Amino acid sequence: MPATPELPQEFIDLCRSVTAKRPKTVIDHILAHGFITTEELKGNYGYNHPPRAVRDVREHGIPLETFRVTGSDGRSIAAYRFGDVKHVRFRQLSGRTGLSRKIRDALVGKHGCRCFIFLEDMDAVNLQIDHRVPFEVGGDGEENKLDPDDFMLLCASANRAKSWSCEHCENWNVAKDRTICMTCYWAYPENYSHIAMRQIRRLDIVWQGNEVDVYDKLKATAREMEKEMPFVVKEILEREMRRKRT
Repeated sequence: MPATPELPQEFIDLCRSVTAKRPKTVIDHILAHGFITTEELKGNYGYNHPPRAVRDVREHGIPLETFRVTGSDGRSIAAYRFGDVKHVRFRQLSGRTGLSRKIRDALVGKHGCRCFIFLEDMDAVNLQIDHRVPFEVGGDGEENKLDPDDFMLLCASANRAKSWSCEHCENWNVAKDRTICMTCYWAYPENYSHIAMRQIRRLDIVWQGNEVDVYDKLKATAREMEKEMPFVVKEILEREMRRKRT
């Protein structure tokens, strides 16, 4: 039975104002059926990364809560329904929290057409605008004034990786402390002290153009050594550092 009669009209109007396909699909399904499962997101709508679709809804200021249901195979799966709507900031939204071409153009003008995480050059159309600090933690700031420096451009794979890591972070789920996010790799990969509150350091390297030959040689070397490429690259770097110290 549709859940809409129990919801404030303002909240329903907010839901109806979302026009982007992915979040609209999730919202419309919940309005009609009360909740949506990961199984339905994948099987009915073809969204193979349900948390990304759910995150899109949350970034429109619409609260969703997660609970467990039994899937068609008898296993426990995640499901999503509207959360507490009492404190929702009711406002009309256009697109994904009002992220505009102006924001994208400002980021491209300042940083170029490249992914902030993987540093891979690509066409602007293939880059997605994302909050440095997740909307669920930091919102859009006072009076919803959008500052380009609060956003980043990400390729689809980097956005999925960030989404998964953030949604499994204790700060996302419990503390929601913006200052913790500000020192995280997923917000500022060029200057960070942790990754989702874990003491990890990472380096994402992209080989492009003439550099591809170097990558292929590294891959062949790793295969001969029967090791994963990251371990081979680490060994090369460590050996070079020891050589320079002697």
